[in-house]
Amino acid sequence: MRPQSIQYQKFMSSIHPYITRLIQCIDLEEKEQVSRYSLDQQHTLRSLKAEGLALHPISVTRKNFGYADYPEISFRLNFPADTGMFRDGSAIECFTAGQEPVKGVLMNLEGRSGEFRLFAPDFPDWIEDDSVGIKLAPDQRTTGIMKTALKELPAHPRLYQLFEQLHGEIQVHEKSPRATISSIGFTNKTLNESQHQAIAGIAENETITIVHGPPGTGKTTTLIEAIVQLVKNGEKVLVSAPSNTAVDNIAKGLIAQQLKVLRVGNTSKVDEAVFPFTPEGKLSGGKQLKEIKDLKIRAEQFRKMALKYKRSFGKAEREQRNLLFKEVKNIRTEIKKLQAYNEEKLYTDASVILGTPVGLYDAKLNKLNFQTLVIDEAGQCIEPLAWCIFPLAERYVLAGDHFQLPPTVLSHEAARLGLNRSILEACIPVVNNIFLLDTQYRMRASIAGFSSNYFYKDLLQTASHLTNNATHITFVDTAGSGYNEERGSDGTSLQNEGELRIIQKLAETENVDLVRAALISPYAGQVAAARELFPAQLRISTIDSFQGQEKEIIFLSLVRSNDDGDIGFLKDYRRMNVAITRAKEQLFVIGDSATIGADPFYNSFLEYIEKNGSYRTVWEFDN
Repeated sequence: MRPQSIQYQKFMSSIHPYITRLIQCIDLEEKEQVSRYSLDQQHTLRSLKAEGLALHPISVTRKNFGYADYPEISFRLNFPADTGMFRDGSAIECFTAGQEPVKGVLMNLEGRSGEFRLFAPDFPDWIEDDSVGIKLAPDQRTTGIMKTALKELPAHPRLYQLFEQLHGEIQVHEKSPRATISSIGFTNKTLNESQHQAIAGIAENETITIVHGPPGTGKTTTLIEAIVQLVKNGEKVLVSAPSNTAVDNIAKGLIAQQLKVLRVGNTSKVDEAVFPFTPEGKLSGGKQLKEIKDLKIRAEQFRKMALKYKRSFGKAEREQRNLLFKEVKNIRTEIKKLQAYNEEKLYTDASVILGTPVGLYDAKLNKLNFQTLVIDEAGQCIEPLAWCIFPLAERYVLAGDHFQLPPTVLSHEAARLGLNRSILEACIPVVNNIFLLDTQYRMRASIAGFSSNYFYKDLLQTASHLTNNATHITFVDTAGSGYNEERGSDGTSLQNEGELRIIQKLAETENVDLVRAALISPYAGQVAAARELFPAQLRISTIDSFQGQEKEIIFLSLVRSNDDGDIGFLKDYRRMNVAITRAKEQLFVIGDSATIGADPFYNSFLEYIEKNGSYRTVWEFDN
């Protein structure tokens, strides 16, 4: 055994056993990613596409060089595809047959159009070939950052003590905030009492405060007001969330409050209202940009010289081309250093800095003094990712809902050992300061009622204007119809064509405006089949990908219909909680009561609909 291995083992044996376990989980996840995303004899392109891990072929619609002078490609899919796994910031590889793939990052993907950045000095010669595609790749950089953060925890006595509290089931005590509410001058006059309590709790926070925000309860609105109050009290605040969308939503609210905001990280495709508050946006009109522009012109000159050497050339030409590309890379490094220098003042001037965990980590903010770190969507943030940014602040606010879906983890073994346990779930059992936002403003009372009862102990109320006696929730029962589940043509995910035909008829008979509707399902196979069947104006998505979104009308296809009562991962009731809380006005659930009804949760759901909605059978639509 090598000496460094012995030293590493001694180090690992001296730290908290749960840190060792988390690092082991990250190793397992990394290994699973490498295996799952490989394109080889075992994992063919066809199988990767079937599993939603590859998009092929893509049509390149635009090429340009981005802020850091990396090649950026806009593309379009000319076919329906399951894109649920391709999330903003995902590590990807761009590939074509017979060529070395190029690593990159997915910047955005909406519908059939997307954009990605390549970590290369130039566009590959083959980028516009007919057989180009992208596939997910192991995100070894993020896993490396997480492992480093965990290993460094013992060097931070305050944080290490907090970690031991969270994993030793010792309560994290806070003082009561109730006496401070009257002294807060709220800028938002529409907040309810539970939101006031949460903001007061954040203002008086000494270690960790949790804002438990069920669907539609105004969690983002509450956080924006809380951040305004913290800044008024002279604090410098960090804001993070696992998704760029959530970060931008808070950023827009803070910009509207005229705070000094800086949005860092993957800013290439942020909202128009947020872009001027990114480093790129703030520097774009200044004198600092001239030097960067001059460097980019030089880089472009070297790039054009290199491109004179086509695919077929000799050893001398190859060496010359490599030297030219090396010079392009050196110039890019110089551009990055210059940008970092110019951005330092922006970091100092900002009252609130926002970004994803990796975005904040990359910004190297260690020299600045932040009092509070706010993590939104904390129920989607795996614990090691949170420890990457905990060292940047003194106090923490975690906002989210642990009764919705946990973070996605590929490795079943890593999930079993706890890697898919979010930082919110880790804190809930031991943190005292937990504030439930108790009034939802999204959906009709009958749509919210079942979740309120089952998940939130009837503590979740509905705003008075959303309460009436009309029918807003419908279950269409396919029991006995022969509409059975079946494997899709790829053999990997389930479909149910009969349920899709019911949705077609429902949309016709109910005169549904498809622009105001969405069709969601737990199974990627059903999503793929639906995209072949329905027009483009109907939003179609897996439940997991639709978390955090809403539509006036939701069609929910449960798919499972078999003689064994097997409901698969419908058994994760948090997935159902997400699914049935997306609709604002009408929720249509299509499923087989004979299959799902043996499960106590779904039996309760069916009983709820019989009392509070409309229970219909497939035979009404059989014509």
